Amino acid sequence: MIRVRDLALIPLAILAANALADTFSARVVAANKQQHKIRFNGIDAPESRQPFGTRSTQNLARYVGLAQITDGMAWWFRRYADEQTAEDRGRYESAENEARLQRRGLWRDTEPVPPWERRRTRSKT
Repeated sequence: MIRVRDLALIPLAILAANALADTFSARVVAANKQQHKIRFNGIDAPESRQPFGTRSTQNLARYVGLAQITDGMAWWFRRYADEQTAEDRGRYESAENEARLQRRGLWRDTEPVPPWERRRTRSKT
């Protein structure tokens, strides 16, 4: 098992979310197709079939995503904004705008390229 604090040992660009096993661990797949289970250090949350299990999982994904955007390490993916509550849409948009204004993370680049544009460009080559 890999702990989140150990993820610095693995380039994050090669990891893709597979499916949350429960709300305190997740399975990720590396570029070499090897699966790893990671554990979020310092928390234990309800299992998916326990009361609040589903809501806890949703909350974790919400806060992880928002932290990435706040730190300037991800874009708010507006394509799926209709899947968010109005409150979350506002939080994500504000976090991205603030990160951009403060030139955090990827916003330090003069012309950051969103991943969806990069994927579209790469698929044409």
